[in-house]
Amino acid sequence: MRMDRYLPPEHPLNRFYRIAAAVFGACLMVFGGLGLANRVPLFTTDGVDVLGLSSNGLLAVVSIVVGAILVAAAAWGGPVASTTTAAIGVLFVLSGLANLAVLNTSWNVFAFELQNVVFSLIAGLVLMFFGFYGRVSGGLPEDNPYVRYRHHQPPAHEDRSDVIADEKRIAEIKPMCEDEMAVAEGHPTPEQQRRVTAERLRNVRQERRRAYEHYRESGRSEQEQISAQNLWADFQQDESTRG
Repeated sequence: MRMDRYLPPEHPLNRFYRIAAAVFGACLMVFGGLGLANRVPLFTTDGVDVLGLSSNGLLAVVSIVVGAILVAAAAWGGPVASTTTAAIGVLFVLSGLANLAVLNTSWNVFAFELQNVVFSLIAGLVLMFFGFYGRVSGGLPEDNPYVRYRHHQPPAHEDRSDVIADEKRIAEIKPMCEDEMAVAEGHPTPEQQRRVTAERLRNVRQERRRAYEHYRESGRSEQEQISAQNLWADFQQDESTRG
């Protein structure tokens, strides 16, 4: 089973993953492009300021490559965008921690400064949120595509059980609809008239039972509970109060 079946293009999660990956990827590509435009040396540990962050040639190239991967994943589809975004988010967090350990040393090959570390950690957490949203969150609904995938259930739009239930319900009410139509048009058979009358009486009894329960649960007086036999009792009471 592939997640593409569970996340069709019109699914909200599909659009969410793709938009998140495309936007963040485009931002990384812009950052990398501005870094290359400054013609900074490739491996220098003294970077130049780009949009408030330090950058060198290597970081600019890596940013463009990672941004292109995110944009390509967004173009590929929601499931790929989700996994790619989450994976790159983890790499961002690891990069922030690793570069924090080599600040102000010759191993600082990306010319990181403290603001780069902070950005890398925050960006990594944001990317992980976008990538994992709707797939590992707590309390996911049963119709969630990843829940159905993990339980080896068919996609919601391919699940025939709901369709079968609807078809069964339609088959059950179709005879009554035909009877109601015949009565409305004025040419019912005696049997159709009998069924329609019996159905109306059944609905009246259900409504009376519902009214009794309503008054009982709301703590009404015994007299008010008895008045539930008259479905217009509340309106009549309002009229007498105003009178």
